[in-house]
Amino acid sequence: MADTSRQKLIEQFHLRSRLRFSVDTGHIWLDENRMLLMHAKAFGALRHELFDTLGARRAQGLLLRMGFVSGQHDADLARKLLGEGDNYDVFRIGPELHAFEGLVKATITDVQIDWEQGSFLGAVDWHNSWEAESHIQHFGQGDMPACWSLVGYASGYVTRFFQRFIVFRETQCVCQGHDKCVIVGKPAEAWGDATYVDYFRAENLDGQLRELEAELAQLRDKLSERRVPGRLIGNAPAFRAAFGLLSQAANSPISVLLLGETGVGKEMFARWLHENSPRAQQPFVAINCGAIPHDLIEAELFGVRKGAYTGAHESRPGRFERADGGTLFLDEVGDLSPAAQVKLLRVLQTGEVEPLGGDRVQKVNVRLVAATNVDLQRAIAEGRFRSDLYYRLATYPVTIPPLRERRGDIQLLAAALIDKYCDVYEKRPLGLSERALQALMAHPWPGNVRELENLIERGVLLAPAGGEIEVQHLFAGPPPPLDEGASVGPSGIVSNPSDLSRERLYEGLLQEGFDLEEHEARLVELAVRRAGGNLTQAARQLGLTRRQLAYRFKHLGPDKS
Repeated sequence: MADTSRQKLIEQFHLRSRLRFSVDTGHIWLDENRMLLMHAKAFGALRHELFDTLGARRAQGLLLRMGFVSGQHDADLARKLLGEGDNYDVFRIGPELHAFEGLVKATITDVQIDWEQGSFLGAVDWHNSWEAESHIQHFGQGDMPACWSLVGYASGYVTRFFQRFIVFRETQCVCQGHDKCVIVGKPAEAWGDATYVDYFRAENLDGQLRELEAELAQLRDKLSERRVPGRLIGNAPAFRAAFGLLSQAANSPISVLLLGETGVGKEMFARWLHENSPRAQQPFVAINCGAIPHDLIEAELFGVRKGAYTGAHESRPGRFERADGGTLFLDEVGDLSPAAQVKLLRVLQTGEVEPLGGDRVQKVNVRLVAATNVDLQRAIAEGRFRSDLYYRLATYPVTIPPLRERRGDIQLLAAALIDKYCDVYEKRPLGLSERALQALMAHPWPGNVRELENLIERGVLLAPAGGEIEVQHLFAGPPPPLDEGASVGPSGIVSNPSDLSRERLYEGLLQEGFDLEEHEARLVELAVRRAGGNLTQAARQLGLTRRQLAYRFKHLGPDKS
């Protein structure tokens, strides 16, 4: 259907005008259907409890059937409001209703319908699924799709409308690390999967308590397995891939090169590697090679003997000596001077350190972990980094993903950081508001986890004790732009912010004693003045043809006002 036809259909539907809020009576009406405005967080908590008490399979079935009933009611509402028009047009209203009710932004990507033969095949993309967001908040990302009530809604809507049992299934989900959810629908018998179709049928729980208990234990074990031990936090696929590589290297002496943007947490990864290695009881020594002047870096790394240079008044062990038996973390190794690179290569080859001004070498047993955000291959090509040193360091590279590629972990990271800074500032806010979490999810994160930590620390400091951390507590500057959605005007009609602003403007004009002809003349005069006397441009500003504007300008212009 063409865009103009679709727009005409939406205008005919007048969905927003059907929504009424009556604070005096405590009612919210969508046409003649009573609606409820509930906190998504509260419904998410109920959803979480269903999984805990019923087990995964029964909770999924219950959510599916609940959504199915909701979809059937909306199908009846769409048919009533649009009348007995084109069946396909009525069918396409389903995604509009889904978005209007705050559930998900749905876009039909493929649909093949034969009303006469009773055949149906449809595919829909989903963005901003509330159910996927809630599932990630409570369980993290995983292997299974999570939008059960939304899938039930789509199935119920099309089944009622098509008068045949149509079943949708989620083929990919944000919970699995995808950037959108995708569902596919077809007649129930076409799936060839009786087990999945059985989710749509209510179960009798009598006599199944033992099975339920075993299922709950299995679910808890599975969730426990997905948690990363130690101080690293994350369940996103990109994070788990990096952590999987790291954990396989923990019990070996192999040198590890951590790659990634500034702020992704390279030192945290290095500390985890040390704490989960046989060297955990020995020193962990870290040095930022980019923060130390080139003329001092060799002394810092390899040590210095008294009198080695002017100002060396006493002998001092270097980081290699201090890390003997343990782990040495060289952060920003790409910033090392050429001379320091040569000495570092020799230490890696021989296991021996020679301090500045010293006359003997010292054996060291150090596990080296290096890190950089520099493109070392490019630095080699430009002559800034030794290729032989690179191949020594890059025996086991691990790339840590930026935060924008693991947005599903933002909620988990934020919760851990809130706990951390609650102790620092001796106050305990209730957590992030839903709007604040939405802003964090929309942020581009140029500073990665370090930037998130800074925002959370600021939020904990500014939030009232016992209150929520809101958007204004997090961002010192303007927060990421968020969709303001619809608002309720004075008449009780939901409108977008620009419509509401115009409505208030019009109401103010009417209260002042409105003269329509005078205001029209002023608008015409202003448009012509802004267009520099060009009537064609002025007409475009007013949504008129040049001929229409010329007529009005002649009869309503300044000389006629």
